[in-house]
Amino acid sequence: MTPSSLRRSTKTGKLGIILSLGVLLIMATSLFAGSGVYTFTLNSIDGKPAPLADYKGKVVLLVNVASQCGYTPQYTALEAIYEKYKDQGFVILGFPANNFGAQEPGTNEEIKTFCTRKYSVTFPMYAKISVKGADQAPLYGYLTKETGAGIAGDIKWNFTKFLVDRDGKVVQRFEPAVTPDSKEVTAAIEKQLKP
Repeated sequence: MTPSSLRRSTKTGKLGIILSLGVLLIMATSLFAGSGVYTFTLNSIDGKPAPLADYKGKVVLLVNVASQCGYTPQYTALEAIYEKYKDQGFVILGFPANNFGAQEPGTNEEIKTFCTRKYSVTFPMYAKISVKGADQAPLYGYLTKETGAGIAGDIKWNFTKFLVDRDGKVVQRFEPAVTPDSKEVTAAIEKQLKP
């Protein structure tokens, strides 16, 4: 092999490696992006790991909740829409958080007891987390920073709702004042439930 053909071979080899790495990076990025919320595992309210991947193929409504908030009565509407749509592949996931006005001060056990006794909640509840600040749960970091225009943004208060399609992509956000049983929310759920 001559010195000039060796240089060409080395340049070609480096270019091939660079292109291969670029393709791998693109594939990895699209794989991660396509998995959406399914990459996160948090503890259930009973303290057991509860991967969001368990809900693959379902339409999911993620809600940060609190027991002593003016919006707490939304538990009634959340449970009602859960009961109405659960047999069609819909689930609500509740995430207690004490970030706003210390309105969720209780332990996980106290929160679970409150939700089941006062509001007959049967949808899955997770352990108390932080939805903002330095100790923000990674799921909420994703929801507030990586979900795109119109969805991303800081959580302003309790009962912010994120609608997730069957592929794990966050498709819509509803602020706390928008009730779970409003036409806006139910129409969005029904749209995602259509085959």
